[in-house]
Amino acid sequence: MPLKAIIPDHSGIFKMKEIQRPELKTGDVLVEMKMCGLCGTDIEKLRGEYTASMPKLGHEPVGVVAEVGESVAGIEVGERVFAHHHVPCYHCYFCSRGSETMCSNYRGTNLDPCGFAEYFRVPAWNVSRGGVLKLPETVNFEEGIFIEPTACCVRGLRRLGVSDGDSVLISGAGPMGLTFLQLLSGYSGSEIFVTDLSELRLSYAKKLGASVVLNPEHDKICNEIKAATDGRGVDLAVIASGSPKALTQALDTVRRGGKILLFGLPPVGSRLDYDLSEILNREINIISSNAATEEDTHKALDHIKGKKIDIKSMITHNFTLNEFDEAVESMEKGKCVKVAMIP
Repeated sequence: MPLKAIIPDHSGIFKMKEIQRPELKTGDVLVEMKMCGLCGTDIEKLRGEYTASMPKLGHEPVGVVAEVGESVAGIEVGERVFAHHHVPCYHCYFCSRGSETMCSNYRGTNLDPCGFAEYFRVPAWNVSRGGVLKLPETVNFEEGIFIEPTACCVRGLRRLGVSDGDSVLISGAGPMGLTFLQLLSGYSGSEIFVTDLSELRLSYAKKLGASVVLNPEHDKICNEIKAATDGRGVDLAVIASGSPKALTQALDTVRRGGKILLFGLPPVGSRLDYDLSEILNREINIISSNAATEEDTHKALDHIKGKKIDIKSMITHNFTLNEFDEAVESMEKGKCVKVAMIP
């Protein structure tokens, strides 16, 4: 029986097409997709602005195990699960030095045909290395689609290094920025500034605990933040937007000796026009963080299970696979916060 999936056609345009149900090999798991988040990276792939991994959409899927291949242990038909699309080897030079997401095998693994499919195959590589997480009874599918994005935030904050009392600028109040906001709110005494061009998203940031929300269209970000921090600037800045301007803004706003987390993916070909001597003279640290590992997904699931993140308030729209173009339009025009795709 043909199944629906969002995959590229012969010209590379992503469309809803009918495909055959994936066939399992030894060690594989077949999952019936119940929900999958639409991510900014998916939009960048649609635009041709993200080329670091294979052209597949949907990396935040949750569903129910429909079939297990030979030699699969500990996973049973009917269990509710999250499946991670990329899984490293954990043994190579990069993995052994804490750069697991730089593993040569990491981006070579993926779901078949993708996360935006009625059924998808989780390859044995992912299954055998912990890429399938069982959802506790207390975690619903809406919360489950935030495991992967939350894991990416967990990894980013670990690389950045955060302490109680740090003042933080979050550039971008999309789902990632709002997740960073809630994770950072767990640090006592932290003052958190959030910027975005969307008043809708800023209203969500305020509800979720931002100390101050600012819109670059009419607020002088650097001046207002320095005025609120005795002229120093923030201790940390998190770039949760793909806008190159956000990095320049953070460089101007962070204090001497401060740190910047480059998290949101700039379009391919983006350039930084900034006086490099200022970065050295002010001893600014720029740290990047890309994707997440299974260690991070488990920590993310703990945060979600413990209700430390308000997921439901961030999902503003649900679309079916048949409504994929509408879902993309909603994201591109900033009409939503988080979009969830359902079969």
